[in-house]
Parts: sequence; C-alpha cells; structure tokens
Amino acid sequence: MQAMTLYFDGACPLCAAEIHLLAARNRRQLLRFVDLSKPNAELPCTVVCAQAMDNIHAILDDGGTLIGVPVFAEAYRRADLPLLAWLFSRPWLRWLLEPAYALFARHRARVSALAGPPLLRLAQWIFR
Repeated sequence: MQAMTLYFDGACPLCAAEIHLLAARNRRQLLRFVDLSKPNAELPCTVVCAQAMDNIHAILDDGGTLIGVPVFAEAYRRADLPLLAWLFSRPWLRWLLEPAYALFARHRARVSALAGPPLLRLAQWIFR
C-alpha cells in the first residue's frame, strides 16, 4: 500500500482531533500530514491551498489526488481502522456521506468551534 499525504487545516480543532487520531494510529508510517494553517506549508502543484482548505485533500505517492470522503476511507485504511475504512468506502453510503461532508465542510468553522475543542482534548488524552 502506497503512502499518502493529507492536507488539513490545523487551526480547526475538529480537523486537528481527526489528524491526532490518524497520527496516533500511523504505525506503518503510511500517512504524512501537512498543516495548511502554517504559513510555510508546502503544496504540490496539483493542490491549491484555498481548495484544500475547503475540502480535505490527499496526494498518493504515485501522484493520484483524493478529495473529500475518499480521503477518509484511504486514511482510515492506512491507519489500520478497517471498520471506518469500510464504511467510508461503501458506494451505497456515498449518497449520504458526500452531502454530509460537503455540509460539514461549508460550516466547519462553526461546527468545530462548538465540538472541536472537547474532541481534540479527548483525542489527545486517549492517544498521548
């Protein structure tokens, strides 16, 4: 399985909690993380920062680009979270997951301001 680089908003507490979980489970070192909220974040030419801040992006080592829900399926697979990987990769769930993620992404700042800090603290406590 090839490695993957995830591009995420580290200033978003909910996003940071998710990345903390994935980083803690990254035993096989198949995931790399780039925090787009850092001014020196390096982006490949196929990723535009504004687009990656709107929807999670990932680049596979072979150059393939993933955007949105497929990123989660592949990240969970690489983090050895098979149930989550299976759920996020089901074609029959896409009708629900794609619009749910799009809605979340559009309102991420507000949702994260409410739910993110306690979830980030929980993730940090569990995976320290």
